[in-house]
Amino acid sequence: MVGMTTTRPTTLLGDALDAHGGLTRWNGLRNVEASLVSGGLLYDLKGQPSDRAARQIRVTLREVYTALRPFGARDQSMVYTCARTVIEKTDGTVVADVATDDVRRSFAGHTLTTAWNPLQRAFFSGYALWTYLNSPFLLARPDVELYPVPAVEHHGEALPGIGVVFPPSVPTHSRHQRFYFGPDRLLRRHDYRVDIAGAFPASQYLGDYTTAAGLAVPTTRRAYRATDDGQTVWEELMVDMAFSDIAFTA
Repeated sequence: MVGMTTTRPTTLLGDALDAHGGLTRWNGLRNVEASLVSGGLLYDLKGQPSDRAARQIRVTLREVYTALRPFGARDQSMVYTCARTVIEKTDGTVVADVATDDVRRSFAGHTLTTAWNPLQRAFFSGYALWTYLNSPFLLARPDVELYPVPAVEHHGEALPGIGVVFPPSVPTHSRHQRFYFGPDRLLRRHDYRVDIAGAFPASQYLGDYTTAAGLAVPTTRRAYRATDDGQTVWEELMVDMAFSDIAFTA
């Protein structure tokens, strides 16, 4: 970690939102769709290995909604909202439909190596993708608390950061998270704990930015396990994601 250099969160956030395309443009859009290929050690540990096939995702901006297909089987898809987590077949047959709060409670006592069932993986994918594709604009919500944190160093560059406390109404990895931005003020690193997997700490690195509907969007995300003091464990790639065909709609 570099020194104690900090930037006022409101100034840094404003610069970051502008670098990503601006809050006004963001507020004029409603949905984002993309193709996603993902994998990583976490899914193996959870007994839910990824086959690296491309999947189609749809996320609603601001309102909590994530859809992903195929999911679990070629003829299945999943939908995640704050109210329900659902797995269904393409013909409309419901495989599982459970209150999201009940799925959340099912993670009680889990460690990093506790196996997940398909609904639990759907829950994880749902809230995680919603968080990622709404960031960093999610930080502009009035109910999100911001505070300054020391910059970190990555590839010789100091990345100023924003500490965040999310309210319970925001479905995400953990209440306390940190977001770090490059000299261009694009989001480069995202630190959090995965509460539903034993609260292990992770550092996610973002890159290969593209532009869609005037917004800057990372096409690669790689989440590594981290130590309790924020050091990245590069040998343990927990989740990696590659996005393509990103499209926003109003």
